[in-house]
Amino acid sequence: MTLAPSRRALLAGALGVGAVAVVAPPRALAQAAESAIQRHAARIEDLIARMTIQEKAGQLSLFGDPFRFRPENVNPLDGQGDPARIAAMIRRGECGSLFNGIGAEAGRTIQRIAMEETRLGIPMLFAADIIHGLKTVFPVPLAEAASWDVDLAFRTAQAAGREGAASGVHQTYAPMVDVGRDQRWGRVVEGAGEDVYLNQLFATARTRGFQGDDLSRPDSMLATPKHFAAYGAAEAGLDYNTTDMSEGRLRTTYLPPFKAAFDAGALSVMSGFNDLNGVPASGSEWLLSDILRGEWGFKGFVVSDYTSEQELIAHGYAADGRDAARIALLAGVDVSMMSGLYNAHIPELVESGDLPLRVVDRAVRRFLSVKAALGLFDDPYRGMDPVVEARVVGSQAHYDLSREAGRKSMVLLKNEGNLLPLPKTGKSIAVIGPFGQDTEVFGPWTIWGDKTRAVSLEAGLRAAVPAGTALTFVKGAEAETAISGGIEAAVAAARRADVVVLAIGESQTMSAEAQSRADIVVPAPQQALAEAVAAVGKPVVVLMRTGRALELSGAVKDAQAILVTWFLGSESGNAIADVLFGDHAPSGRLPVSFPHLSGQQPYHYDHKATGRPMDDDQANREEYRAQFRETPHSALYPFGHGLGYAPVTYSGLTLSAPTLAWDGRVTVSATVTNTGSRPVEETAQLYIRDKVARLTRPVRELKAFQKLTLAPGASQTVQFTLDRALLSYVGPEMHLTLEPGEFDVWIAPHAQGGLGGSLRLTR
Repeated sequence: MTLAPSRRALLAGALGVGAVAVVAPPRALAQAAESAIQRHAARIEDLIARMTIQEKAGQLSLFGDPFRFRPENVNPLDGQGDPARIAAMIRRGECGSLFNGIGAEAGRTIQRIAMEETRLGIPMLFAADIIHGLKTVFPVPLAEAASWDVDLAFRTAQAAGREGAASGVHQTYAPMVDVGRDQRWGRVVEGAGEDVYLNQLFATARTRGFQGDDLSRPDSMLATPKHFAAYGAAEAGLDYNTTDMSEGRLRTTYLPPFKAAFDAGALSVMSGFNDLNGVPASGSEWLLSDILRGEWGFKGFVVSDYTSEQELIAHGYAADGRDAARIALLAGVDVSMMSGLYNAHIPELVESGDLPLRVVDRAVRRFLSVKAALGLFDDPYRGMDPVVEARVVGSQAHYDLSREAGRKSMVLLKNEGNLLPLPKTGKSIAVIGPFGQDTEVFGPWTIWGDKTRAVSLEAGLRAAVPAGTALTFVKGAEAETAISGGIEAAVAAARRADVVVLAIGESQTMSAEAQSRADIVVPAPQQALAEAVAAVGKPVVVLMRTGRALELSGAVKDAQAILVTWFLGSESGNAIADVLFGDHAPSGRLPVSFPHLSGQQPYHYDHKATGRPMDDDQANREEYRAQFRETPHSALYPFGHGLGYAPVTYSGLTLSAPTLAWDGRVTVSATVTNTGSRPVEETAQLYIRDKVARLTRPVRELKAFQKLTLAPGASQTVQFTLDRALLSYVGPEMHLTLEPGEFDVWIAPHAQGGLGGSLRLTR
């Protein structure tokens, strides 16, 4: 499924200036890694020959870092750990890597134990969950995906990587590249949404951002795409649940973002918690060996998710810990996270003949090779300079980038009567809701964020307006519980104000791992608050904090303006103020579809037509279409939707030819016009549909996009180039294929609109 050169060129063209550097094949990275591995190949083989079986098992065993700062409530099964116990294990060669500790100076101390107090002097590898920032926190990945700006994702991953690397961390357990099509799933917030193409772009950008052009550089950090594979397709959106799907769907939807990350140079990958078609991912030889290494030629190492190899027992796939260790290692899990099963069972498994020694050696070779690529054999203390750490971590440049990313990640869903932007003077504003004054703005999977520098909505708004501007803040309700007298106080504040800003949605604990929701609605206490405040009759702006698409109803749905603010990180309040008051216009686009009703899940725009499609106009089938009784099979706010502060029109769709020759190209173009009085950034999107194929195809598929900046009254022609590679799909033989025939083509502002045309592919 490697992209053809023409496909890569189209990707680059869709992303705008500077995109080629992000999406081009990472030759420099691959060459640097291969060179380092080759230079140390003899040393690695010598080490493998000299290691005892206990030391080999230890090299493949990963444990929590008890020496350095470890916040509470992260991987709670680990507890606080025992530094003396882990130090002794390192000295005996029973531990090859540690995770979730940061700090350059302490990292140097730990590394010194490995280098000077062990028999073989093999350097330790330090890893961490640096998902969307270290001290400086950037928008959650789903929010950043709403920017549709891969250069931004590259830069924020680069900044996060530099902070992590300066803190003595060599590897991050990111990016998460699971496609999220069921908004009930709590981990939608960690990915790039429902679309395969968008996920591929962000997987590429984030991998390149973390790793740079040379993994051995002291400011580079190894990327770990996760969770391999199909974890995002858990049944009913229930975290850790089983997944069951055809191989075609797996290869069409869930594998391509991983392949994009590997093509970008990722040399580690994390196996998933889920089972896939009855086989747990962490015990699947088909996934971890046949596809990952056999088909794709992956040369890095596989690390289990937290005790996922031990969980083969609970899955009913392994009889006990010994059996689980054997199955996982044979399948291709090279490094065991936290369970201790490899230390406990590999020596005896090899001695008994139940596990070939060559399988253990193969895993050790893979792991040591990546250590070589990271430069640890050349400089085991790389990234462990407290002076550099103090300069890099939490730098002002990174906070400025966080604010920029926050501005670009917000999505304006609705703006009746041009209520937004709000004036900074002349009107009194009541900010009502649980998220007006709180500083819990980071979002989930933020372990080390500097809370002292977290900018609340109140702080951001007050900093943006002149002294004396009438700003009132009333909580009204907690995120999931009512406050005695809260609604009354909120209503009173609304009556005194000219404009009401409702700061509502999800708390950062509601959208996260193990936080699946059966009903993706605004929590009842907040909905009641919104209804009471709206009844006052003042203009209402909703600021929707969320880590997933939600069902909007009642006063929330009917508000004059709705701005999705997600979880924006350290500079949240400042970024929101920038957009709310018009210093910067909103430019984000939805990476997920907001449904009419929660019960539509799983919903994604690129669904199949079925034999009785929604757009069928035959009168005798009016009551027998693919729709629910309560709502059509569509989105309230579709994938790709987003408004600016000026209206935009699309006109004049043209194709350079009505037919596309088998080895030819056709250009499709349209004119995009800003008909308003303010500048606007528009994201023009290219969609196609294969009307007849050997396998049924989606009603639309995003294939490219371009971001345009338009002055008031300005027009610009947007062009996309179509070729055969762009139109191909995974066919019945499980590889890319295509047949001649008719295709629908759209240039559109979102997945449910735009200008349409048609094209015939001929052989």
